Amino acid sequence: MNLVTPPVSVLPSAKLIVGSERRVPGDGRWFEHRYPATGQTTEEVPLGGRSDVNDAVDAARGAQLSWRNLRPDGRRDVMLRLADLIEADADRLTTLQVLENGMPVAFASRFVANAVDLVRYNAGWADKVQGEVVPTWPGSALDYTLPEPYGVVGIIIPWNGPLVSVAQTTAPAIAAGNCVVLKPSELAPWSALRFAELALKAGVPPGVINVLPGDGITGDALVRHPGIGMVHFTGSGATAQKVLAGAAEHLAPVSLELGGKSPSVIFEDADVRRATRAATRGILDLSGQGCLNSTRILCARSIFDEVVSIASETAAQVVIGDPTDPKTQVGPVISAEACDRIMVTIEAARSSGHGELVTGGERVGGDLAGGWFISPAVFAGVPEDAKLAREEIFGPVLTVLAFDDEEEALRLANGTPYGLASYVYSSDVRRVNRMVNGLESGMVWVNGFTGLPTSAPFGGVKSSGYGRIGGRAGVEEFTRTKNVWIAS
Repeated sequence: MNLVTPPVSVLPSAKLIVGSERRVPGDGRWFEHRYPATGQTTEEVPLGGRSDVNDAVDAARGAQLSWRNLRPDGRRDVMLRLADLIEADADRLTTLQVLENGMPVAFASRFVANAVDLVRYNAGWADKVQGEVVPTWPGSALDYTLPEPYGVVGIIIPWNGPLVSVAQTTAPAIAAGNCVVLKPSELAPWSALRFAELALKAGVPPGVINVLPGDGITGDALVRHPGIGMVHFTGSGATAQKVLAGAAEHLAPVSLELGGKSPSVIFEDADVRRATRAATRGILDLSGQGCLNSTRILCARSIFDEVVSIASETAAQVVIGDPTDPKTQVGPVISAEACDRIMVTIEAARSSGHGELVTGGERVGGDLAGGWFISPAVFAGVPEDAKLAREEIFGPVLTVLAFDDEEEALRLANGTPYGLASYVYSSDVRRVNRMVNGLESGMVWVNGFTGLPTSAPFGGVKSSGYGRIGGRAGVEEFTRTKNVWIAS
């Protein structure tokens, strides 16, 4: 097999986008990007510095008043034009995502469609953000509320689904009248830059969307900047603590979408094969590098052996290969560092006897040896207090644990610091309702996962963060309420 490296000719022309200016980093810092499927260098990525952050915030503040005061239907229409341009640019955006993080082309193309849907959906909210009339007493008065934008929102997105992450966050923020300074990861910066290029082409005024690819230095400068009215961060819990500390210096509110250790709870009255195969997808989709992916299966003890057999069979039969091949189901993990970290975790679990490695868990060799490919691993009988059962691995590693009754199932499901997503499989409606009520997670899927509609709020509880993106709640996340009292 000869791996095909996507052409660098698809890369955006812009390095950093500040207002209407395409520029190189003011601090002169660059990052050497490598294509995860081969480990080979693609192109150097500019890293935004403090001077770039200052200029981007100034550009956003300069554009914010006119953008906020633009008629709502004007914001709506320009966003609809942006959605059309993203749709027309689908082939290039698909290739960009493959080149950025090695995601299989089949996923990349679906993510373009998701981004189009997200921009169109949020465009529809631009002319529907409204307040309410409030009852008053003891005297007669007119009291009403006005939802207002924060002004300039600092947004930090991760590398695992950059195009969707841009659309999930930037679209509701600008629909509500905010301007944005966006920091994509240096590991996957190009979808965000192309998004901003298309936004300018669609007629979004310069300064409304500014893009600074960067690292921790860039992010720190952004969240600490006193001109930032609000921060949204998607990423790890450890980095979130730094974000909160930086934003606290000027008391900027922060919304967080963090990690997960999402359980799939399978009862004996479920369609066991269908449920197990769906649950196992969590370590196959994006090579397990998804915050809401199911990475734990909790199943009734009576079906434990069956579930382990189906999960290992599903993982072993998956097509691992060239991300540009439409038949590929599992691509590489994001970097050499991530690959090493995941392999160390797998080896530590094997050597400690924390569960049986039933299948996978090896570096893939042959034609794929130059990239960062790991065969999906299934561990059975993992102790509930083991690292594999409690901590987010963010890679293709699945654990299978057994429970004896519904009470134990709920305890195991809630027995991690995370609370992003949960999945329940049962034909008993009353049992399903009890589980839904007892699960400590921001989202619950019952008897299947077909995706996350743009109209649904997305977010977690506990160490998975707070705040919501998606749906009406996602637009309201980027507004603050002003109360108006008019005496009669």
